[in-house]
Amino acid sequence: MSRTAHDRVSARSSRVWLTPEQCRLSDFVAELNAQTTLADYPLAQKIESNVLVYDGDSARAAALTPATRKALLAEWAEALMQGPGIIVLSKAFADVAPVDEATRVFQSLIQAQQLAGTGGSDHFAKPGANDRIWNALEKLCLYDPAVFAAYYSNDIIAMVSEAWLGVDYQITSQVNVVNPGGAAQSAHRDYHLGFQTPEKMARFPAHVHRLSPALTLQGAVAHCDMPVETGPTLYLPYSQRYEPGYLAMGNPVFSDYFDHHHVQLPLTKGDAVFFNPALFHAAGHNRSKDVRRMANLLQVSSAYGRAMESVDRTRMSAALYPALRALLANGRLTAGGCANAIAACAQGYAFPTNLDRNPPVGGLAPQSQQDLMHQAIHEAWQDDIFGDALKRQAWCNLTGEENP
Repeated sequence: MSRTAHDRVSARSSRVWLTPEQCRLSDFVAELNAQTTLADYPLAQKIESNVLVYDGDSARAAALTPATRKALLAEWAEALMQGPGIIVLSKAFADVAPVDEATRVFQSLIQAQQLAGTGGSDHFAKPGANDRIWNALEKLCLYDPAVFAAYYSNDIIAMVSEAWLGVDYQITSQVNVVNPGGAAQSAHRDYHLGFQTPEKMARFPAHVHRLSPALTLQGAVAHCDMPVETGPTLYLPYSQRYEPGYLAMGNPVFSDYFDHHHVQLPLTKGDAVFFNPALFHAAGHNRSKDVRRMANLLQVSSAYGRAMESVDRTRMSAALYPALRALLANGRLTAGGCANAIAACAQGYAFPTNLDRNPPVGGLAPQSQQDLMHQAIHEAWQDDIFGDALKRQAWCNLTGEENP
């Protein structure tokens, strides 16, 4: 191979496969030097700390006319992709009564969790530091459908979701309460890639690093007034534009830069904030004496993040496991071939799951079906032991009450 060809091959590999070694703070800082201006975002109300702030009443008025609604959604989409990566909607709820009613439901659910000794695990904070309601969307709907209807009839939530994901999106939510004295989270990016280990992230090509943020929208509705001392979320505007940023999350140099340069905006009850999941962010330190800072964290997913066919991978895995053990034992299957067969059969991703039953203790994500199968092969589990573990894991991913 000629030197020119060798250089071309090497350059392509570096473009397609991102590595932690490619994460340079100088490149990161260069992406952050942009300035947000009202000239570029004329429908915004104001700019605070380089972040766009929109008035909820004005947004609802704009939505009454198809052309102005389309223009507003286009502005939000560009702000989230190439702009600061975050927008704040003041008065996202024109009437905070639905917020207060939902808060009462959430408080009841948290009290029930505390009495039962459940809940509390978090992705990016010490377990038990905060109060957390997993799958708050379903729990609110089942607890009080009328409150759910009043809350999620909100036009702002629907419009921002459509601006980023188009139609047919699906909402999930988790309530997070940062109690007085609750420490800040570590700086991070969010779902999907943000919940993987650096080693796993590096196995996804660069175009997936660019695609992942377009599959979900992150948001939060303030369920109480959030002055800065209560620890509203910390953000680093424009950080979503840094391509290898998922691999930079755990780098102390980048974490230190975030700690010294993040911005933090106070919110009023009924305000909402939405941001690109690749934006570096973290829940702040609640330094107040008596404010239990509650936010409903919204995660809205694209309709397109799904396979075309429904496949019973639990049933397939149970059938395949004995065959894999036999083929490995008689030398007809290599370890690499076994891994390939498992990849074709079992779920490789831990989500979606029931995070009450299957919390991310000790990591960012629970064990996947593929992980379980690899563990069973490695530890030479008997077929019935693997079958029972598979059923237990499948139950952990469901919301039904019956225990296998």
